[in-house]
Amino acid sequence: MRKVFVAALVLTFAIAFISSASAAEIKVGTLLSHTGPLKEFGPNIQNGAVLAAKQLGAAGFEIQMIHEDSETSAIPATNAAKKLVEVDRVVAIVGALASGVTVPVAESVTCPNNVIMISPASTSPLITVLPADKGKDFLFRTCPSDALQGVVAGRLAATYNRTAAVLYVNNPYGQGLAEEFKKSFEKMQGKVLAMVPHDEKAAESYTAELRKALAGKPDRLCAFSYPDHAKVYLKEAIEFFNFKNFLFCDGTKSEDIVKALGARNVEGQRGTAPGAAEGETYFIFRADYKNEYGRVPPLPFITNAYDGVAVVGLAAYAAKVKGIPLTSTNIRDHLRFVANPPGEVIKPGEFKKAFDLLSAGKQINYEGAAGSVDFDENGDVVTPIEIWKYRKGEIVTVSMEFLE
Repeated sequence: MRKVFVAALVLTFAIAFISSASAAEIKVGTLLSHTGPLKEFGPNIQNGAVLAAKQLGAAGFEIQMIHEDSETSAIPATNAAKKLVEVDRVVAIVGALASGVTVPVAESVTCPNNVIMISPASTSPLITVLPADKGKDFLFRTCPSDALQGVVAGRLAATYNRTAAVLYVNNPYGQGLAEEFKKSFEKMQGKVLAMVPHDEKAAESYTAELRKALAGKPDRLCAFSYPDHAKVYLKEAIEFFNFKNFLFCDGTKSEDIVKALGARNVEGQRGTAPGAAEGETYFIFRADYKNEYGRVPPLPFITNAYDGVAVVGLAAYAAKVKGIPLTSTNIRDHLRFVANPPGEVIKPGEFKKAFDLLSAGKQINYEGAAGSVDFDENGDVVTPIEIWKYRKGEIVTVSMEFLE
C-alpha cells in the first residue's frame, strides 16, 4: 500500500511539473558569467532577468527561463549557446556579459540560427557593426556602447591628470574601451603614455605588464579589465610599484576589489560605468528587486538584464495578440514596437497594463529600469554613463552623464 502511495505521489509531482513547463509560452535563455573573471557579476544579473520573467508571469504571460554559464570564455559559452538554441529551443538569449564572449556566440550561433541575442553588458563598439548581424537584426543590447563610456572616462581623467596609462583585457571590450578613452583623453589635451593588453584568462601576476604601463610614470593607471584580473594587478601596483592612482570602469566596479585591496587603498578613487537613469522607473525596479532579494548590490547591468527579458516578453505578447507564431523572428519584429516611441509609457512591473493595451490594439513604449530602451537600427540604446567612486568601502554614485 505504501509503495502504491509513493508511486501515486511521484506521478502527481511529475504531472504538475509537466503542466508547469507546458504552461510557458516561450523559452528564454540566459548566458551569464557564473565562473571565470566576471563571476562576481553573474548571479546578481541573473536575478534581474528572473525578476522580469516572474513579473511577466504574474501578469499572465509565462516564460520558462533556462540558465547557462558562459564561464566568461568564448568556447564554453559557444557550446552553452548551441545547447540553448538546438536542444532547449529558446527564442532569445539574454547575455553574454563579456564582449569577447558575445561576439563569437553571435557570429557562430545566434545570428546564423536567427535567434535573438540581447546583451545586458557587452559594451564593445564592435557589436554595433558586427558583420554577422548586418541585415539580420538579431543582435541587440540594453547597455550603451563604450563609444559613450570612453568619452566620459576620458573627460573625467582629464579633469585631474595630464598623463595616463591603460592596462586592459585583450578582447573586444577592453580594446574598444581603451581606444575610445585614448581618443577622448587626448582630445582634452591629455597624453596616453602606454596601452598595455593582458590575456583574458586570469593570471597569478601582472608585474611584466605593470612595468610596461608604469615605465613613463603616468599620473593615472586605467584599470580596464575584470575583477579577477584587476584585484591582482592593482594590489601588485600598490605593493611593488608604490602606485595608487587608478581610474576604474564597469568591469572593475567591484566589491571583490575593495576586499582585495582594502578600503583605504581605493578610498575616493573614481570610475565610469553604464548607468541607470535614476528616475521613477529605476526606483520602481530597485524597490521590486530589494523586495524579492533583500538588497540591491552596487554592481552594474542588473537593470539591463531585467530590461532585456522585459522587452522580449512584451514583444512576444504583442505577436501573440496578432495570432502569429511566437518564433524568434516574429518576436524580433515586435521589439521596437513595444520598446520605442510612440506609444503609452510602460514602467517596470506594469506588464498587466501593457498586455491590456496590446490586446486592445494599442502601441506601448517600455521605459526600462536602466533608462529608455529605444533600439536604433543597429540594436543599440543610449543610456546614461555613471561616474562612481569608492567611499568607506562602498560603491557610490557621484553623477550621471548623458551623451547623444
